[in-house]
Amino acid sequence: MLFSSATFLFLFLPVVLIIYYNPIIQNRMFQNIFLLIASVFFYAWGEPVYVILMLLSISVNYLLGIFVENFRDTPYEKMPVILAGIFNIAVLFLFKYLRFFCENVMMLTGQDWNIPNIYLPIGISFYTFQAISYVVDVYRQKGEVQRNPLNVGLYITFFPQLIAGPIVRYETISWEIENRQENARDFTEGVTRLIWGLGKKVLIANNAAILADACFADPSGLSAGAAWIGIISYAIQIYFDFSGYSDMAIGLGRMFGFHFLENFNYPYIASSIQDFWRRWHISLSTWFRDYVYIPLGGSRTKKKIRMVRNLFLVWALTGLWHGANWTFLIWGIFYFVLLFIEHMTDFPKKLGKFSHIYTLLCVLIGWVFFRADSVQEAFLYLKAMAGGNGVSQTAWEALPIGNLIFVVIGIIGSTPILSKLELKKKDKRWWNLIYGLMTILIFIFAVSEVVNTSYNPFIYFNF
Repeated sequence: MLFSSATFLFLFLPVVLIIYYNPIIQNRMFQNIFLLIASVFFYAWGEPVYVILMLLSISVNYLLGIFVENFRDTPYEKMPVILAGIFNIAVLFLFKYLRFFCENVMMLTGQDWNIPNIYLPIGISFYTFQAISYVVDVYRQKGEVQRNPLNVGLYITFFPQLIAGPIVRYETISWEIENRQENARDFTEGVTRLIWGLGKKVLIANNAAILADACFADPSGLSAGAAWIGIISYAIQIYFDFSGYSDMAIGLGRMFGFHFLENFNYPYIASSIQDFWRRWHISLSTWFRDYVYIPLGGSRTKKKIRMVRNLFLVWALTGLWHGANWTFLIWGIFYFVLLFIEHMTDFPKKLGKFSHIYTLLCVLIGWVFFRADSVQEAFLYLKAMAGGNGVSQTAWEALPIGNLIFVVIGIIGSTPILSKLELKKKDKRWWNLIYGLMTILIFIFAVSEVVNTSYNPFIYFNF
């Protein structure tokens, strides 16, 4: 069930809000149990079988959290954390990477195995990382252990962030599970954030996707101009797709009293690749930093080779986290190379204003590998971008150029222009009125789009 679907907006969400805020039963235990049931139902709507796998993950990590607390200050205190890592990574490997691994072994050895077709559970990468976060944060004493397994279940399954993030750490909301304070201001801000996120997703991302899909359908027949329009359209699609969904998740959490951290901060205005990853998918990059990179030694290790190893492992894993495909691994290693060069030379500072152009160019090249179905297709697309197909290949009339207006709107919206205008407004009343009217219009147009079209792709839904 997608947030940008009529079923969610007009059936699931209203029913959940009515029951949660009912005036008859108002206690935290009832609300938490109800949110857990609603979240499991939300997941089971799209994954009626693999909901069992998610419940197993909750149960195992709940017990491991208890063991962490019981074994604290003993020789065995790290054992539950190690077991949590083994269990969660094994589950992720089995369902997401086993087939990819076997196919590559068969290709190298020339053997032929009968590999079962294992269906990828929705959101497994997100809720697995959150499960690891629970055990590790309890071990690090950044959140109290939950004696009630239903609270662990609520943390992992809470529907706003269940299937597509952002990755919520246990330390972020451990206190709010039982002590949150809902209020009208948070609820109003949450509704507004939900509407703007919905608008970003269905009005901009979906329309940019039509143009991007048309260009990526046949890279061998693209002119250079069409290829650049296609990859820019995809850059707008993936940003508004995922940041819009993150906005909706943050807004929904706020409506129930939870405060999730921001996941995007205008990444396309970054002045270096390091800066880009401080702004893009912040919950993922900081998760890998705090749970993988720093425990490995980070960049503070005395031996440079270890720093390079740590950086390589993190970005190879970041690439593979997005999918079991060589395109994602190359995408991750591409960023490893860029970040290593920046770390060793710090050359973006020497580029001055051109550092933004360098960063955007690298990001666009990276998106080619991220979007392409195969490595071969990625290089065909890069060839088209470089003009290798000539200038008179794809006729412009064959592309849905009408969708270009949404790409332009997306480009403008990728910058903090609106937020700067808000800061400059001296009369807040007029600005609030304009902002309110814009929110209403976005809601009307977005709902109309949801009701009238069935085209509603979501990129991170597959991770």
